[in-house]
Amino acid sequence: MNRLYLIYLYCVLWEILCKLLCGYGWYSGVYNMDDMDFPTPDASVESVTASELKARVDAGEAVTLLDTRMGSDYEEWRIDGENVESVNVPYFEFLDEEIDEDVLAKIPDDHEVTVLCAKGGASEFVAGALKDRGYDVNHLEEGMNGWARIYEAVEVGRYEGSGTLLQYQRPSSGCLGYLVYDDDEAAVIDPLRAFTDRYLEDADELGVDLTYAIDTHVHADHISGVRNLAEEGVEGVVPEAAVDRGVAYADELTLAEDGDEFQVGDVTIETIYTPGHTSGMTSYLIDGELLATGDTLFVESVARPDLEEGAEGAEDAARQLHETLQERILSLPDETLIGGAHFSDAAVPAADGTYTAPIGELREKMAALTMDEDEFVELILSDMPPRPANHEAIIATNLGQQETDDEEAFELELGPNNCAASKDSLADD
Repeated sequence: MNRLYLIYLYCVLWEILCKLLCGYGWYSGVYNMDDMDFPTPDASVESVTASELKARVDAGEAVTLLDTRMGSDYEEWRIDGENVESVNVPYFEFLDEEIDEDVLAKIPDDHEVTVLCAKGGASEFVAGALKDRGYDVNHLEEGMNGWARIYEAVEVGRYEGSGTLLQYQRPSSGCLGYLVYDDDEAAVIDPLRAFTDRYLEDADELGVDLTYAIDTHVHADHISGVRNLAEEGVEGVVPEAAVDRGVAYADELTLAEDGDEFQVGDVTIETIYTPGHTSGMTSYLIDGELLATGDTLFVESVARPDLEEGAEGAEDAARQLHETLQERILSLPDETLIGGAHFSDAAVPAADGTYTAPIGELREKMAALTMDEDEFVELILSDMPPRPANHEAIIATNLGQQETDDEEAFELELGPNNCAASKDSLADD
């Protein structure tokens, strides 16, 4: 048994132990196969950046990926697309000098293949082994971690209010945020801690002052950037209704109550209390044109109701969500745009490239929005997806009850957001 196999066996056992401890809440660290000491491949392997790969996917080029992560990680979170062919063969299949022919048969040998892993170490090793055998390969620099650093700003073309509205998109996790600016002021809604510098840099390039950093709720899938931006002199805003969950820093920020308004140049941002996903969930109506709904309503689904109180409180939260949707959101004009804090693989972008849609359109295509309360509750609770990875540690961090450094925060939020109810049964067939 060679050295790499011994390392592999050790890593598998360690990964199993860590996952067991995570399940009991005793361990929040993230172990990764790229922490292994892979030898440098003999063949020279070219790398591609995540931005270069994203540009190819967006351009409609045929892209073939060899994902060498463990099968469970691949099934939970991977790079997809209509023009993306993805093959999963775990890296340990390539550790022996004599790679099994059945393994090699899974990998296309008539066109370029991009090998990827979590951080870039295993993929470079695997790509080198394949190149030695005549395959046309490169590898994704920084792996899925690099993919998670992609963050794009797209202008909302159908927004007709004052100023300009941008939607931030993080394709790796489906996180969405919003930047509205007018005259010399700007506000960001649902900022991510990992991109704190990005918001400040964008505001500087636009020649505006970032006046407000606003959260819709206590997030369970990513670390909020509101407090970090507040440390940079931006006025941080969190929902007053969320404070009762145990927000430890409420006295340091502005608390937004139902009906409050924030002014950004000539843009008015109105606070609308929209509980259901969480007890403190709050939406923000931007100049009467777009409702930033946080996790209440998405373009392909509605919120899941179990992340705050668990299964025990899910039914009551679902009933509250139904009331919120019917009385607070669907009562707005049909042309009002909805912009959630997330999108999934089931979401279809609008013509302007944003994940936004008019209320009237969503009412027509989403059966859940026309159901009575009992039908709605039964549907939402019938097929709940897995909870976001590390959600307990993320919530504790966002409440200010747990200190998490930048590197650990980035690792905690890797993967799908899973903040919506199941998409499979919500569309109106």
